[in-house]
Amino acid sequence: MRNQVNRVALIGTGFVGSSYAFAMLNQGVCEEFVMIDLNKEKSEGDAMDLNHGLAFAPSPTKIWFGDYSDCKDADLVVICAGANQKPGETRLDLVEKNTAIFKGIVEQVMASGFDGIFLVATNPVDILTYVTWKFSGLPKERVIGSGTILDTARFRFLLGDYFNVDTRNVHAYIIGEHGDTELPVWSHADIAGRTISDWAKNKPDFKQEDLDQLFINVRDAAYQIIQRKGATFYGIAMGLVRVTKAILQNENSVLTVSAYLNNQYGQNDVFIGVPAVVNRNGIREVVEISLSQVEQEQFNHSAEVLTKIIKTISNLPK
Repeated sequence: MRNQVNRVALIGTGFVGSSYAFAMLNQGVCEEFVMIDLNKEKSEGDAMDLNHGLAFAPSPTKIWFGDYSDCKDADLVVICAGANQKPGETRLDLVEKNTAIFKGIVEQVMASGFDGIFLVATNPVDILTYVTWKFSGLPKERVIGSGTILDTARFRFLLGDYFNVDTRNVHAYIIGEHGDTELPVWSHADIAGRTISDWAKNKPDFKQEDLDQLFINVRDAAYQIIQRKGATFYGIAMGLVRVTKAILQNENSVLTVSAYLNNQYGQNDVFIGVPAVVNRNGIREVVEISLSQVEQEQFNHSAEVLTKIIKTISNLPK
């Protein structure tokens, strides 16, 4: 027992990692926050910079630049390290590069004696969550990917913007691969308990093409942002903090994370974005919602794409 002090270890302090650290400090989520990166100078600078903002933070946080040995007492290890997605590159193009990077990272974390929960953000996140699970040997419940939390947030924002309703009152999911084969679950989307089709009836200028384009904008948002500023990091950082809070505060919150499927949605042996109950033990359960025939077919295709990629990775433990 460590007097219930929550320690989070961040691996990778690039755009996403440093944005996550900043959001963590602003929301006062944990008591100890250690930053680990090959670029020692940059990470030390980040830790110094964040510490100088503690006077304005909602609660005290011990922040420092550390190494893999600091993972031993961590409750949560968040991995944001890896090669970035470049303009014109899909998330799946990053598989080979980042699998090799992750092997070294996960093995060093586990060598420290770590026995907590992994949260993976690096793309392709569904594949790398599977890779982390295999290399760590941890129970599947304690390996979580950021999945489609960001896609779902984008979906909620654009729907709220379209119908002029607060995004926090929009309840809609994007599931599947965090990537080109993801899908919107229109059959369960609602705003304040009313279906999207019901809201559409009361919108004088509504066109079905608007919703079709809205989803395309959700799916392709990363490409649009990367083209404009080189990387996406604020939205995913906020999403990672949301998952972190659900874990450390034992919330039992339902979030569309990348979770391991074992017969749910008719799929096996794949990590993929689905609604799941998240708490202090990791993923308590996958929430299996009924999909329309079209949605189920789209989800099957998404899972098949990921499964085929996983089968090409040669150095995974059995």
